Amino acid sequence: MFGLLKKGLKKTLDNLKVEKKKKYATKEEIEDILIEADVEYDIVEKIVNSLPPKVNRTILKNDLLYLFTPVSKQKITAKPFVELIVGVNGAGKTTTIAKLAYRYKKEQKSVILGAGDTFRAAAIEQLKRWADRLEVPIVYTKQGHDPSAVAFDTIKSAEAKGIDIALIDTAGRLHTQTNLAQELKKIVRICSKAKDSAPHRKILILDGTQGNSAINQAKAFNEMIGVDGIIVTKLDGTAKGGAIISISHELKLPILYVGVGEGMEDLIPFNPNEYVDTLLDAIFEEDK
Repeated sequence: MFGLLKKGLKKTLDNLKVEKKKKYATKEEIEDILIEADVEYDIVEKIVNSLPPKVNRTILKNDLLYLFTPVSKQKITAKPFVELIVGVNGAGKTTTIAKLAYRYKKEQKSVILGAGDTFRAAAIEQLKRWADRLEVPIVYTKQGHDPSAVAFDTIKSAEAKGIDIALIDTAGRLHTQTNLAQELKKIVRICSKAKDSAPHRKILILDGTQGNSAINQAKAFNEMIGVDGIIVTKLDGTAKGGAIISISHELKLPILYVGVGEGMEDLIPFNPNEYVDTLLDAIFEEDK
């Protein structure tokens, strides 16, 4: 897992341009490094202001870890456990759903997909192809049909078949943000009618290549339906890997997974400790 994360952060680490690893760094050096990694400036200032003049690895690690919202140890007790996947088109939503389904199957859990992005025919077809490849059932309808009905039918089908997890896709962009908000709120309502307390987890997919500019997008989705956790995709394609710190801190939400490549195995659980260690390995000498 550590190796995969390092692979995913390669562009970020290369961009830090630390010529020689240090035992101690100055506050100014830390400031430059964090800004290079695309940590939001206000957060950088907050970190730097709390540091002593000479900074070692342990001090900086503790300060960075403090900024993360931990993942709650949520036990999957409901059956089906319903996850609603939201995010704008182009963030990697459909591929991430496939990677999640693959992970759950490897954990010996049964999965059903719901093609709730009825706004785009291409999204329905793409998810159908993934369902075929992964050999999991899928509930879908024609473009333009009511996505709430797809969500309802997915949950009811999962219940009837004794399936463990229902992953429901949603549209990422409608004509206006008001339309999108109304549609998502309706889907959430209908999910709870299909099964008490569903959806059990609302997961926002963010494109890692957008860096800090994804924060406003995340705030909008959080205001619409209340997001439970975030998946950051395409981390391997950006030098803005430090934005993960800003995203988690600003939104007070846990990062659940990060996407570090194209392969099915390249969606890994996010571990703040491993992430911070990977960044600090590029700056500081190893602790003796």
